[in-house]
Amino acid sequence: MSFYIATTLPLSLDDAEARVEAALKDEGFGVLTRIDIAATLKEKIGADFQPYRILGACNPKLAHEALQIEDKVGTMLPCNVIVQQKKEGETEVAAVDPVASMQAIDNPDLAKAADQVRAKLQRVIDSLA
Repeated sequence: MSFYIATTLPLSLDDAEARVEAALKDEGFGVLTRIDIAATLKEKIGADFQPYRILGACNPKLAHEALQIEDKVGTMLPCNVIVQQKKEGETEVAAVDPVASMQAIDNPDLAKAADQVRAKLQRVIDSLA
């Protein structure tokens, strides 16, 4: 099982990120955090890296349900979605597969919740293609 769901878009990084955010919103997610990995690596260690951003996406209703099932699941929230430029005019979008990441927790109720989140993230990725 892969640990992510992905697609590649014929868009600039900024355009792809805007589409991702709109698609997440359509599935009830908001973006809580935004990390520019390339800028951070340059600033902290002087390393060059391709344009790469991590969006911390959260569906409040589903996060609340998951936290009620298992309060330590917060260590795996929010759902990370990466947007990275592969080459000029081509951007890859990948979202964590919550089913794969939740396998470490032996709780059937949490597995059902992860299935719901996965379905929503899969719809986000599918809508971008």
